[in-house]
Amino acid sequence: MRWRVEFTTEPFGLDEAPAHAVVAWEVVEAAGPDAVDVGPFGDTAEGGADAVLGAVDALPHRTLTAGATRISLQVDVVEEVDR
Repeated sequence: MRWRVEFTTEPFGLDEAPAHAVVAWEVVEAAGPDAVDVGPFGDTAEGGADAVLGAVDALPHRTLTAGATRISLQVDVVEEVDR
């Protein structure tokens, strides 16, 4: 299965990316998804279940520790693979 996680950390930084946002990107990249898209108001990553769930597992602890006050996550199955 191919999965997608959409995530946002707050508070937003207008002049530069806050530390918690940088940590979020590092966590997601380290989980090994196939694709990552960083946007101004939200980010997405797509890949296999292990990569996406690995990122979802680590995001709250790591970003809250880095100064986030709110994290929004949405996980979707974007493609089913026939077995």
